[in-house]
Amino acid sequence: MTGTVTGFTLRGGELWRDPWADYAWLRGESPAHHDEAGDFYVLSRFDDVWNAARDTDTFSSASGLTVAYGEMEALGIGENVPMVFLDPPDHTQFRRLVSRGFTPRSVAELEPMIREFVRDRLESIVDAGESDIVERLFKPLPSFVVAHYLGVPIEDRSQFEAWTEAIVAASSGNSAGASDAFSELISYFSDLIERRRSDPGDDLVSMLVALGDDTVGVMRILGFAFTMVAGGNDTATGLLGGAAELLTERLDQRAKLIDAPALIEESIDEFLRLTSPVQNLARTATRDVELHGTTIPAGRKVLLCYAAANRDPLEFGPTAEEFDVERTINKFMTFSYGAHHCLGASAARLQGRVVIEELLSRCPDFAVDTTRADYAEGPYVRRFRSLPFDPG
Repeated sequence: MTGTVTGFTLRGGELWRDPWADYAWLRGESPAHHDEAGDFYVLSRFDDVWNAARDTDTFSSASGLTVAYGEMEALGIGENVPMVFLDPPDHTQFRRLVSRGFTPRSVAELEPMIREFVRDRLESIVDAGESDIVERLFKPLPSFVVAHYLGVPIEDRSQFEAWTEAIVAASSGNSAGASDAFSELISYFSDLIERRRSDPGDDLVSMLVALGDDTVGVMRILGFAFTMVAGGNDTATGLLGGAAELLTERLDQRAKLIDAPALIEESIDEFLRLTSPVQNLARTATRDVELHGTTIPAGRKVLLCYAAANRDPLEFGPTAEEFDVERTINKFMTFSYGAHHCLGASAARLQGRVVIEELLSRCPDFAVDTTRADYAEGPYVRRFRSLPFDPG
């Protein structure tokens, strides 16, 4: 978006190309912005978003994470409530059960498998010459990782993308497609749960089944599967595509990483800060909130604009909009914060690090052409749907 910004709009598709001026306007001119058409509010300054994410008593997830009212009914979730729609203490109790699979140590054990996957894909991409790197690597890798966690057989993993796309489309108004996708997902994982009762594997579904119905019921396991499929795929794709874009735009920063590969791991949070794959998610105010001279009434949706917060000069200084692989970051909002801090943060960091390491090692002169790229629909996750890649 260019020129003078005078308002806010939910984005999707081509509108994702340049949302940054919009965010700067929000932070400077309307930090507790009221969208009259949708009757929701937008928070964009770092401190406001940070504080709201921590205060689950005031800003609840129980009515859904989009600005649509009646979201849970539109998805047809019923009793299969995913953990992202739970507030403490229910959220905390279930999170404790599954978190063992997402500790840095547990995630580190996936590195050889992920690195082999990336290397194999990069070899085929180099052999092919120019190709769509989203289709060839940035989309398949997160699906591979999520499927591994859930113990989904290789032959069934192609269904993930269709389910993810349809559920994300619900945020653009296609609730019928999302409801069908949710029903298919639930049916598939209901069958998988039954299989794991007699044929357990080394995966999270098997681990939850083994705890017994008295500890974790089938409905809660199904909700967890929904969270993993819907939240673990396109977000990592957004990080990887955004990282390739930044490294193409800023060859000076690329050179620093090539010259000092150890810096890559330290720079991952800078990639995450600027790409902010989840650009925003909503909460529902449980009471009236006064902020910047605006009253947010109880019951209204509040959009927490993580991407705007991640570029706030009040938090990150006058160079907040710039890509700096040597930047020291104390906190940022890409994974949210508090009770709803992203469970897959370590897995996302690992995927980002391995891809960047292998990309710069195998294709140090690569380039992506964002002028010919397509952006995915949906107003919450910013990611490339296709991205032309030249291995150099």
